[in-house]
Amino acid sequence: MKLLIVDDHKVVRDGIRRLVETIPVTEIGEAESPSDALREFRNMRPDVTILDINLKNGSGLDVLRRLRADDPKARIVVFSMYSDVVYAVSARRDGALGYVSKSAPSDELLVAVEKAVAGEPYVDSETAALMKDHATRETGVGDLTRRELQILHMLGDGKSLSEIADGLGVAYKTVANTSTRMKEKLGVERTSDLVRFALETKGGRMLDSGD
Repeated sequence: MKLLIVDDHKVVRDGIRRLVETIPVTEIGEAESPSDALREFRNMRPDVTILDINLKNGSGLDVLRRLRADDPKARIVVFSMYSDVVYAVSARRDGALGYVSKSAPSDELLVAVEKAVAGEPYVDSETAALMKDHATRETGVGDLTRRELQILHMLGDGKSLSEIADGLGVAYKTVANTSTRMKEKLGVERTSDLVRFALETKGGRMLDSGD
């Protein structure tokens, strides 16, 4: 198996090299910038690419899209410092087979690489749990009324409940009660959770107020 490691920290690349010694790897390439990554990818045509999100002079997600454009069959595992559903969903949407947080146990990266070789997806257990929770809450969006969606959108724009009440011309208590119903429908506990949810899905059809 040929493996390409794309990360702008040599200590991380060295650590991955040592880790993958336990699996049959015949060639390992390295890159630390987007331009290096594309050049090495074209030279090597690796079986699997391990790709960090934060790179020098660019985004790993941009590199992911470029590699997939160059080779739609590219098998890529994103190895990120972020155990965050937004990055994981973005990476998977852009074609990554695997997503592993750098805070996950090292054996999860090995599993992701082995799965990628077989063309199978894999997400580390912590991030997978976050994605499952996110999907559960997304399901609840379908139960929101037009006014609730409007308020959710305004929360995503950074408005406070008082500002939302003023903007809609209704009483603060009305907005607060609506916020409580939204929390119940989406399975969250705090207004800050609503704000986070709104930011994660901002711009998508779920926040379309029908305008």
